[in-house]
Amino acid sequence: MIYQGHLPKSDPLYDYLCHEIMPQVGANGKNGFRVFSSKSSHAVYIYEDRETGERVVGKFFAADEPDFERAKRKMYREYNNINEIRKYLGENHYVARALGCNESLNCLLAVEYCYGEPLDSFILKAIQQKEEHVLYNKLTALANFLATIHNRSAQPVIVDFHKICSYYDNVIKQVSPILYPGEADFFYQVREEYINDPLMYQDQEVLVHGDATPANFFFGDDMYVISFDLERMHRSDRLFDTGRIAGELKHFFLAYTGNKYAAEPFITHFLREYSGCFPDRDSAFSAITARLPFYMGKTLLRIARNDYLSHDYRRLLVEEAKLTLKR
Repeated sequence: MIYQGHLPKSDPLYDYLCHEIMPQVGANGKNGFRVFSSKSSHAVYIYEDRETGERVVGKFFAADEPDFERAKRKMYREYNNINEIRKYLGENHYVARALGCNESLNCLLAVEYCYGEPLDSFILKAIQQKEEHVLYNKLTALANFLATIHNRSAQPVIVDFHKICSYYDNVIKQVSPILYPGEADFFYQVREEYINDPLMYQDQEVLVHGDATPANFFFGDDMYVISFDLERMHRSDRLFDTGRIAGELKHFFLAYTGNKYAAEPFITHFLREYSGCFPDRDSAFSAITARLPFYMGKTLLRIARNDYLSHDYRRLLVEEAKLTLKR
């Protein structure tokens, strides 16, 4: 968070916060608001009531989206997604409340501010400070969080794997600037092999977070899990989330240790804890790990798109994705 100053009373947002948003968190803004920008996005700000210290998050969808109608749809989609996912939460689970949305204020979605420590912090502590036991505990909590939402939202509809492959194809296009000749063809050929694999169609659709990255999960005491950023929530294969987490774990350990195998104990622990939420843990674990390589490989390619990473490391992710996808 970066301090930006105070919100002027002349700003139309001031009255909206005072009368519509802040009263929902026990504040009224009569002494004004401090403003902080988010390090993750220039379209996200935190507004702090100067008297009580209560905070809310403001996400401005039209700031990054020139198409106003598209920005408006995205704003309402996340607002509705938050309300939908909160129906499926279990004990020790929380999703930040949607407090309101306003088209006239640059398509603003106001969300409850939540305190906690993100998963990526625990991953780095495990790597740099040898606090592996804490990461194991947090992965147990996250596994329970995801399994609860997935299982409670399951519908008797078979996963549409072709739709997932469309997303995979987009990732290949986005990472293409760093691919060597023939690599894109390899990735498309592998996709066809998965499309023809009956294993990829053996599960029911569930509600997935859709952007299950370590930064989007906070942890409180013990098993308490908090999540947010539900813009990409949709119905899909449960591996869309669990495979993403597995791929992110591999990326973190590879980036910070140089050891491609260092994440394996944590990935296995996470998937076994997730499988433990089913009547037959071993059967669930086998079914999940059979589909895992596609989703892990897709995640590694997704991370390799990021040009803030070094070229050599991005290439390392591409090579690891090739090995993973080949099973």
